Amino acid sequence: MPDVFVNYRTGDEETAAAMIDRELARRFGRERVFLDSNSIDPGQRFPAVLADAIEECQVLLAVIGPRWADVRGSDGRPALESEQDWTRREIETALCRGVLVIPVLVGRATRIDPTVLPEDLRELADCQYRRYDHRNCEYDLRALGDALARLLPELGEVDSDARAAQKRAEEKPREQADGERGRARMRTRDAKQRIRSGIGNLNGDLGTYISEPQGPVNTGRGHQYNAPHFEGDNTGVQYTAGDNSGTVHQRFERERRRSDDER
Repeated sequence: MPDVFVNYRTGDEETAAAMIDRELARRFGRERVFLDSNSIDPGQRFPAVLADAIEECQVLLAVIGPRWADVRGSDGRPALESEQDWTRREIETALCRGVLVIPVLVGRATRIDPTVLPEDLRELADCQYRRYDHRNCEYDLRALGDALARLLPELGEVDSDARAAQKRAEEKPREQADGERGRARMRTRDAKQRIRSGIGNLNGDLGTYISEPQGPVNTGRGHQYNAPHFEGDNTGVQYTAGDNSGTVHQRFERERRRSDDER
């Protein structure tokens, strides 16, 4: 059952109507949008199909371009004046049913002058409109779809753009967490690189480290302790704060050999 009926006039803005139909069908599903050239199968009796679609839809989009009121029928008179004109009949039926009618003004089209409308169609001039222009087509189509999703909750429930936005919002915290983990790994790697050689400080209680010295190291008075916390290639000498001169104490946390007197 179509929720949206796209109404247009042949000879005015058929291309704009086709663009609107395609975008709304992409966003809400083909079965939710009716456009005669796309929704009536070969061999179907189009008067009956059009009548059924108008009876079932919840909103009618009246696509109106600059020539909408001026297109003439086979008799040379304005097509709008004919009671058999399908564009007119579709809008009249929607207005009579109380269906939401939204004029979509295309390009240079301006608000409809009620004086050019048949009496039973004059209500169309009072309906709030949307705009569609090829220079802003992406924005205008998105705004039209957003309005329909807001006005018709059933369309909002099947809105593919809304689902995609929700998915992106759900993935963002995971991407941020992955980024934080990556940055933490980089900081750890940088710290390991910094303690491979040279002289420096480590946070916490480790104090000052010296690794891979290339000559004598003088540290003053006090005891010296081999850092027990470093692993692999990063083993260095850690010195306590204060006067550091005196003996050097080797203390390893890895597997310790038994002393000779314990054998």
